[in-house]
Amino acid sequence: MQFSLRQALTTGRIDRIAMGLSGLCVAHCFATAVLLGLLASAGGLFESPLFHETGLALAILLGALALGHGAIVHGFMMPAAIGSLGLGIMAGALTMDHGWQESAYTLLGVGILALGHDLNHRAGR
Repeated sequence: MQFSLRQALTTGRIDRIAMGLSGLCVAHCFATAVLLGLLASAGGLFESPLFHETGLALAILLGALALGHGAIVHGFMMPAAIGSLGLGIMAGALTMDHGWQESAYTLLGVGILALGHDLNHRAGR
């Protein structure tokens, strides 16, 4: 089966993929906090700035594709606005020192972004 970006956008597959990645981000943040609490040496890999910057770049790319396409197709700007707010919070969290505050803001941003994708998916039905 061949992947078609146009088909993925019109069927909401990109939104579902983005929501799945949001779930993986939540799992990553939670696992990192637990692993760091249990094994301080495990934090080197998961707390790498490159890991977080790559994740944010993927979130921005998928958000721009899915939420932008949705706004054009169904005409509702609210999902894109909510998703953009989530991306902004996630980007802001990258500027913070590692700690519980950064994790809290990242999780808040991921949750808001996932809400935007869910609303976008529902509006496209």
